[in-house]
Amino acid sequence: MPGLERIVIGFDTSLRSTGIGVVSAKGTTYRALHYAPIRVPQARPMSQALQLLNEAVGKILDDFHPTEAALETVFYAKNARTAMILCHARGVVVMNCAQRGIPVYEYSPSEIKRAVTGTGGAEKAQVQAMVSRILALPPPIQNDAADALAIALTHLHRTTGVMALQPQSI
Repeated sequence: MPGLERIVIGFDTSLRSTGIGVVSAKGTTYRALHYAPIRVPQARPMSQALQLLNEAVGKILDDFHPTEAALETVFYAKNARTAMILCHARGVVVMNCAQRGIPVYEYSPSEIKRAVTGTGGAEKAQVQAMVSRILALPPPIQNDAADALAIALTHLHRTTGVMALQPQSI
């Protein structure tokens, strides 16, 4: 359906600075609707940080009504505590989407880099530059927000056109 607008939200999840990127797609025309990090003060204990993240994610989902959501897959972490904290933050995001009936998809870091820059080994600066170019945004874009926009763009690239891979939601 070429004329149908899709609104994809990308999340670069973290407990203290979750990147949000909302992209509207109508055909092959992409437009950034919102991009910013959700910041949670370091002084807040994890339970309060998760509550603040929950409220902020819920508000953004209610404000933009995305049709799909995308996340980066959980990566291998040397520190088990860091991985667990990341999983808590991801759980907040996935739960908020599930409560609103928004399907959630996930992509590996190399898939995201490849979709946006053409190479899976791209540096962070290359990803940010391509996100700026694709969405006609003035650089610099805050790191977490740029990553979230890249995740949303990856989902759009992977689900649009003749070569769409039609990923399964999580």
